[in-house]
Amino acid sequence: MPEPLTLISQDQWQDFGQLVARKAGTLVALVIIGLIVQYLLHRLIDRLVRKAEEGVLPDRITNGRLGRGAAEQPGSTRRVQRAKTMGTLLKSIVSGIIAAIVVTMMLAEVGLNIGPIIASAGIVGVALGFGSQTLVKDFLSGIFMIFEDQYGVGDVVDMGDGLTGTVEAVSLRVTRMRDTNGTVWYVRNGELLRVGNMSQNWARTVLDVQVSAREDLNRVRGVLTDVIHDLWEDDDFDGVVIEEPEIWGIEAITPDAITLRVALKTAPMEQWRVARVLRARIKSRFDHEGIQAPYPTSYVMNRTPGQAEADATVGADSDDG
Repeated sequence: MPEPLTLISQDQWQDFGQLVARKAGTLVALVIIGLIVQYLLHRLIDRLVRKAEEGVLPDRITNGRLGRGAAEQPGSTRRVQRAKTMGTLLKSIVSGIIAAIVVTMMLAEVGLNIGPIIASAGIVGVALGFGSQTLVKDFLSGIFMIFEDQYGVGDVVDMGDGLTGTVEAVSLRVTRMRDTNGTVWYVRNGELLRVGNMSQNWARTVLDVQVSAREDLNRVRGVLTDVIHDLWEDDDFDGVVIEEPEIWGIEAITPDAITLRVALKTAPMEQWRVARVLRARIKSRFDHEGIQAPYPTSYVMNRTPGQAEADATVGADSDDG
């Protein structure tokens, strides 16, 4: 009866075990070196994460509580969380690469031919590179987007082509966003050419106030100044309105109206609420002061059908005469 076919005989296993025993010191040294390199690279990533937590924008707000109060803590929870997420991702990538290198060197040390392994890895890498270019592009864009703190969960962004909404989830491949109509959009990170972030660091409320062209502009400016100053002094908006509001001046003049522009610098995501409150206060104060809203100076004369026919007859008789 023929003996069963085996890939490796018992003698070969014994020889391999003896080889591993002789190379034990070298193998342990490779593992220790790999752990040391991993530790150093992780420390470097931790330093990069700490810098990323402070923000990367040159005009970032690093001092304090915004508004009339004292200083607030630097940075933001959203940015810190994103930086830590990025640090975890980089640590995982570094650990995987180091593990692959150490294992390959250990296999070479015990006498195994690693040429086919490296060649196979190269072939697989080339195949993935050609077949997954879009995927790789999305992942690289996602990595840089997260690291550069371009936007995050909760931000209101404009991605072009009329697509504006609130970011609900951010991954390395896609961004999930919900618009004002409740529609959820999935946007691939590699397809984003530009993104407008409406809620990063600070925002601005720009309000155009129209009054009748017959109103005294000095009086109107005085009333507007009182309204926006009261808003600035309101404790409910301390930290929401972060700089003294100002009137930029006359924005437009028409025969019916004069438009004045008011600007307020606000905390992120607060510009719309501040604008609504300010409109209500201006309307109430204008009503109290008797400041009139613009109204058209032209008028339309309504005529009955009989009058229109009579006018047409008179016009025809005049032409004949």
